[in-house]
Amino acid sequence: MKRTKLLVLMAMFTAIGTYGSTLLWFPAGIAKAYPVQHALNVIAGVILGPIPAVIIAFATSLLRNLLGTGSLLAFPGSMIGALLAGYLFHKTSKPILAALGEFVGTGIIASLVAVPYASVFLGAKTGALFYLPSFAVSSFAGSIIGLVLVSRLVKIKSFQMLNQN
Repeated sequence: MKRTKLLVLMAMFTAIGTYGSTLLWFPAGIAKAYPVQHALNVIAGVILGPIPAVIIAFATSLLRNLLGTGSLLAFPGSMIGALLAGYLFHKTSKPILAALGEFVGTGIIASLVAVPYASVFLGAKTGALFYLPSFAVSSFAGSIIGLVLVSRLVKIKSFQMLNQN
């Protein structure tokens, strides 16, 4: 994929993630669930690969924090899931494993990473599994949405159009 097209797609996904989080969210335990970010992690991981997906997750988290619509927990929550989603898809070419990677990366691994991260950056003293329910609900919902959208994109052959010059 040419560099300009890659940058345009990354910017588009970042914009969708930033704006989409203001439109679609729901309370999930102690946090708010933003399934749009998790769906985009799956889609970006499949279409663009793990590194661009992580960059998109970082940029979206940064913009959401600057706009006051996100918290510092958005960084580990989105970036770990994006990395695992993209990595698993590009190793197996199976969209279901990208969705599973997003769920495991965000719902389990990032929720555990969030405990010391929140302690250092937010001053929050919590137990090891404190963030797990919220992260798991949010990433599960987004992973399912992302899997459905990726499956539809494959059926209408959108991936072939993206890889043309």
